Amino acid sequence: MASIVTLGVILFILVNLIYFFKDKHFKYSYFSTPLFYKLFFVLFSIMIAFAVLYYALSFHDPMLKVSSPSGKPVDHSFLNYLYYSGVTILSVGYGDYIPTGHLRFFALFEAAIGLLLPTAYFMKVLDSKGKNE
Repeated sequence: MASIVTLGVILFILVNLIYFFKDKHFKYSYFSTPLFYKLFFVLFSIMIAFAVLYYALSFHDPMLKVSSPSGKPVDHSFLNYLYYSGVTILSVGYGDYIPTGHLRFFALFEAAIGLLLPTAYFMKVLDSKGKNE
């Protein structure tokens, strides 16, 4: 039953995304598909790069700790660092992992990129819209 619900939800999300990108009802929309794809792939690439950096930094010393009174180190797996990188660049910051050591500086830098890139994207779209009028 859970797999049927999961498949249904995934299909629902895909249909809505396709509708969003294909709908040409708003003729004068500010949305730019090429700029959106560019932003998505740049953010995704940066997220992967930071995950690799975090993973490499953690070979000698644990760089992520669980946010609990025990503060035990997070298992050294690439998926844990990829998850942390994704949460950081999207500025979600669940707080389940805490960076330590040099990772704190890199996490701040990644969060700043995650905040500034979408802002630059929207500014570029608004600027290009003003030139087309």
